[in-house]
Amino acid sequence: MQLPEYTLQQLALRNGQDRDEVWVAYKGVIYDVRKSRLWRSGNHYEHWAGQDLTEELKDAPHTAYVFDKFEAIGLVKNSVYLSK
Repeated sequence: MQLPEYTLQQLALRNGQDRDEVWVAYKGVIYDVRKSRLWRSGNHYEHWAGQDLTEELKDAPHTAYVFDKFEAIGLVKNSVYLSK
């Protein structure tokens, strides 16, 4: 099954504030983090849902394996990470 593509503007709407969806992107893949108690309000420490967190992950106390806990629900349209 191929995942649907979303623009960064569409991702931004899924910030846990404007809608019930709480999505974040990492390396061009969009994850639904709504089930995480840490993302419930749309933010996780100084990070906000509805954004691409690729660059911010290098400052996090965990690795990218954290995304293995979440369902990949889409791809960022025209992502430089997916065109490689």
